[in-house]
Amino acid sequence: MTSTLSIVWLGALASLLAGLASGVGALAVFFVRTLSERLQDSMLAAAAGVMLAASFFSLLLPGLEYGETLLGTTSAAAGLVIFGVLSGAIALYYIHQKLPHEHFNLGREGPNAAHIRRIWLFIIAITLHNFPEGMAVGVGFAGGDVRNGAVLATGIGIQNIPEGLAVAFSLLAVQYSRIKAFGIALLTGLAEPIGGLFGATLVWLAEPIMPWTLGFAAGAMLFIISNEIIPETHRNSHKTLATFSLMIGFVVMMFLDATLG
Repeated sequence: MTSTLSIVWLGALASLLAGLASGVGALAVFFVRTLSERLQDSMLAAAAGVMLAASFFSLLLPGLEYGETLLGTTSAAAGLVIFGVLSGAIALYYIHQKLPHEHFNLGREGPNAAHIRRIWLFIIAITLHNFPEGMAVGVGFAGGDVRNGAVLATGIGIQNIPEGLAVAFSLLAVQYSRIKAFGIALLTGLAEPIGGLFGATLVWLAEPIMPWTLGFAAGAMLFIISNEIIPETHRNSHKTLATFSLMIGFVVMMFLDATLG
């Protein structure tokens, strides 16, 4: 029991450190005056590539392996993981429909929220990005594979740096001060340890459904990548750059998983 609880808190701590990487990226607002759309799109696309690789190599593959050990057959394991992936995507879709939020370039989504200040709509949108990432880190640790969890946390932390930078500069663009832009970008990263603790606790309470939980975390991140980040990075004339940036992010995370995992 004590050992399991230690793993849970380790997952929460790792997701906190990964979330704080958003603040590392946001520090650039104090040294750089502007961020070009081209650079912003390429960085966000690279972050999406890291998330995509993390979904496959740190969540789905371990989920399949864990499921085979648990259920005894590959087909049953695959079915449980697939159910988790679809559950995660549907859950994120439902949350997006119910929570009003606004993207910096794609505009408002969700219910009408004219009474909510625009900045809070931005913060909700960023939180919807970060919570699944933190949950993925927590789930990664909760399986007892500390090395896999550490690699996943490292990858998520790396992709949070350009995300934090992009968020801070987007806030500057809508007339927020540099200090406020930095502070908000840093605080939005704190959604990750909440997600990390949630994911780790979920596995701790119901370890037999871990293949489903790993799939759920992966499905939530895949939904964010396809529904939010890729459309954001393809909105201008930088689609080819964004595509190759995504691939670079993917192979970087694949390399980390292969060499450190």
